[in-house]
Amino acid sequence: MTAGERPAAALPLDLGGRVVFVAGGGSAGPGWSIGRASCLTYARLGARVCVADRDADSAAETTALIRAEGGEAETLVGDVAVEADVVRLFAQARARFGPIDALHHNVGIGKTGGPMETSAEDFDRIHAVNVRSLLLCAQQVLPAMAERGRGALVAISSVAGMRYVGYPHLGYSVTKAAVTQFTRMVAQQYAGQGIRANTVVPGLIDTPRIAGTVAKMFSDSSLDEARAARARQVPMQRMGTAWDVAHACAFLLSDAAAYVTGTELVVDGGLTGKYS
Repeated sequence: MTAGERPAAALPLDLGGRVVFVAGGGSAGPGWSIGRASCLTYARLGARVCVADRDADSAAETTALIRAEGGEAETLVGDVAVEADVVRLFAQARARFGPIDALHHNVGIGKTGGPMETSAEDFDRIHAVNVRSLLLCAQQVLPAMAERGRGALVAISSVAGMRYVGYPHLGYSVTKAAVTQFTRMVAQQYAGQGIRANTVVPGLIDTPRIAGTVAKMFSDSSLDEARAARARQVPMQRMGTAWDVAHACAFLLSDAAAYVTGTELVVDGGLTGKYS
């Protein structure tokens, strides 16, 4: 530190005045998904939130929760794996709030099975939703962000894109690895234009999604037993919550992470370290 230079003050998380587009802002079932918790978190930090989801009722529920707390949000309904929908969704978002300051890509589907259980049609469908949608969304925000000289992207990957998670999940795992690499590439290409891009990598998170096929990989008898089995895998002896992931995303989209780009923030309670 040079003479007379003062250290930077502590910087609280603040998204005041920012417009955040969340692709996948609904929930797969009752409760708090990563997308829904992230939308609420951004709104609480002052952002105006575009809640995009193909499930109209679920997106509207997220928007209602934000507005009930006095926040600003807009429901946008469409499939981000379909290019025409993506163009329309972002046009609606800009018409409502103006330029997009941050993109949160929170989309992911999967099908249990390895290479012999995964058809080419399944693989293409999973890739379209998990990866192609990220390309389509990025194409809608990057030019304007580059022109303004600022912007931030965060994409949700998974520890399944880094490690074998105990059962075959080929399509999901391969595409989540692709999400991470896609985001790294964007970060490198656009760093000089003021755009940051990072990936959040959740571990075993207790969201409505686990009530479906994921839970069946751990227990045939009850959802509670499946939750307990997942928790035992984690060094912290608990699954994460959607809020744990949402807070990590908020950090990466805020100015507190102004010098963070092209990296992965793993939110897994130590799980991947256990198997590294």
